[in-house]
Amino acid sequence: MRARLRGAGVILAGLCLIAGPVACGEAGGVHEPGRPSGGPVRIGVLLPDNTSRFYKFDRPLIEKEIHRLCRECTVETVSAQHDVATQQQQMDAMITKRVEVLVLDAVDSKSLRSSVDDAHKAGIPVVAYDRLVEGPVSAYVSFDGAKVGKLQGEALLKALGSKVHNGQIVMMNGASTDPNSAWFKRGALAALQGKVKIGKAYDTAGWRPENANLNMSAAISALGADTIIGVYSANDGLAAGIISALRAAKIDPLPPVTGQDAELAAIQRIVKGDQLMTVYKPFTPEADTAAAMAVALGRGKSLGTITTHKVNSPTTQGIPAVLLTPIPVTVHHIKDTVVRDGMYTIGQICTPKFAAACLKAGLTR
Repeated sequence: MRARLRGAGVILAGLCLIAGPVACGEAGGVHEPGRPSGGPVRIGVLLPDNTSRFYKFDRPLIEKEIHRLCRECTVETVSAQHDVATQQQQMDAMITKRVEVLVLDAVDSKSLRSSVDDAHKAGIPVVAYDRLVEGPVSAYVSFDGAKVGKLQGEALLKALGSKVHNGQIVMMNGASTDPNSAWFKRGALAALQGKVKIGKAYDTAGWRPENANLNMSAAISALGADTIIGVYSANDGLAAGIISALRAAKIDPLPPVTGQDAELAAIQRIVKGDQLMTVYKPFTPEADTAAAMAVALGRGKSLGTITTHKVNSPTTQGIPAVLLTPIPVTVHHIKDTVVRDGMYTIGQICTPKFAAACLKAGLTR
């Protein structure tokens, strides 16, 4: 298990206090009708896949914190393998099992609405994790998406410098079915519009790198390789597809390309100079907050002192939420962000392939 973030102990202490004694594994609390007093709280965690950061990093953190806060709680975690129908079936199964609360990172925020409605009718609260699903959710935890997009846009403008008026950029946004994608886009446009020409913009189906690669190839053909001075990429996976297309077109040097999620491959691309930056979203505070919300809701407690914001979805107004602060990472900030926080070691980043670039970047053991 990776090391916890600096300050996480303070965050956890605050969550422990505001979630109430039961959320910290002590006795007491208000119980839902029909469940025996002191009975175990069953929590279902539904993730979109088992390949991304959500399964590798967030899942074990959520499970560990739930068990720390609530010793008698049981957790069942499932992955939908990027498939909407699979996640709907998983939701149905957990509703049938009458779990006390669900933590849901939806594959598709619109398509899962009916399942959220079914959970609500069954009296099962839903915590929307990282992505705000439609329907009557009880709580939401994520990072400030507008801030993410703004950080990306500002970093791209800074990298372009005086070249900003000498060409155009391509915007590679995320999937149109993901409300986070629109959130990131709004933040990015707030930084970019009026300051640089946007030659082409795409919504990338399924957030898939191969689709970003096809879109980027189309943009190069339409705009001309010599006119593209930068690429706004909504996340690291898209950045991989974009950079592959740029290399296939023999564009050298590569224009600056943004990213998000601090994936290991992206950190290595940043060290090498292929990718400009990424946005790091510390997983521990997000996972810990979701765990505190789930335990509190499972015990029939209010979230009034846990949540700090109110957000709206297309279907539901005033959803109690916690919006955390994202962190930009360039080559100069790798050591004091993802390495310091235990996400990756220098050894994991600086494999023999990247040894020379790491030495140049000052990334040594």
